[in-house]
Amino acid sequence: MLEIKKVIRKNANKEKAKILQRFFKTGEGEYGEGDVFLGLQVPVSRGIAKKFPDLSLKDVGTLLKSEIHEERLIAWIILVNQFKKADEAKQEKIYKFYIKNAKRVNNWDLVDLSAEYIVGEYLYERDRSPLYKLARSKNLWEKRISMLSTFAFIKKGETKDTFKIAELLMDDTHDLIHKAVGWMIREAGKRADEKAMLKFLNKHAHHMPRTMLRYSIENLNPKLRKKYLEAALLQK
Repeated sequence: MLEIKKVIRKNANKEKAKILQRFFKTGEGEYGEGDVFLGLQVPVSRGIAKKFPDLSLKDVGTLLKSEIHEERLIAWIILVNQFKKADEAKQEKIYKFYIKNAKRVNNWDLVDLSAEYIVGEYLYERDRSPLYKLARSKNLWEKRISMLSTFAFIKKGETKDTFKIAELLMDDTHDLIHKAVGWMIREAGKRADEKAMLKFLNKHAHHMPRTMLRYSIENLNPKLRKKYLEAALLQK
C-alpha cells in the first residue's frame, strides 16, 4: 500500500463518512453510485496533499483507480499543486494525464477543484477545441469539466467560450450540468462582461432549464430577475 493511503485511512471518520455518502448521492441510480467515503473534510485532504507534493503520475494514477472518494480527491489536489509550479513541459504532461483520466474526475467536487486550474489554465493560450469535444461527450463529468474549465478564461476577462459551451449544454437533462452552466453564466457577467451575459439571457432565458436560469440570474437586480423568470414561465 502507498504511504499516502495509510495517512488517508488514519484520518477516516465514520460518522462524517455517513453524511458524505448521502450528500454526494452515492445510492443506487444516483450520480455518485458506488462512491465510497472515509469522512475526511476537505482541509484535511488538502493538508495530506501538501505532505506528498512530488507524488509521481504513476502513484497518482493508482489513487485515481480507487473506489474511495478522498483518495481520488487528494490525487487531483496534488496534480493541481504540481501544475501551478511546473514548467511548460511538465504542465503539458499533467494536462494530457488529466484528459486521459477525465472519467476519473467522477464527482462534481473533483471537477470543480481541478478543471479550471489544469484544463482551463493549460488551454488559455492554446487551441480550445478539446473543450468542445468534452462538451459533446456522453459522460456527465467530461461535460462538467468543459464548462468549469472556462472559469479560468472568465477570471482573465474572456467569456466567448463560456457562452458557446453553455449553448452546447443548454438541452442537457442533468441537474449537475444545469447548475454548472448557470454558475458560469453568472460568473461571466459578474467578473467579466455583464453586457454579453444579458445578451445571452435575452436569447435563451425563455427555454433554459429552471435551475440553470436561477443560477444565471442570481446576482441581477430584482427587476431583471423577475423579467427573465416571467419570460421563462410564458414558454411553459
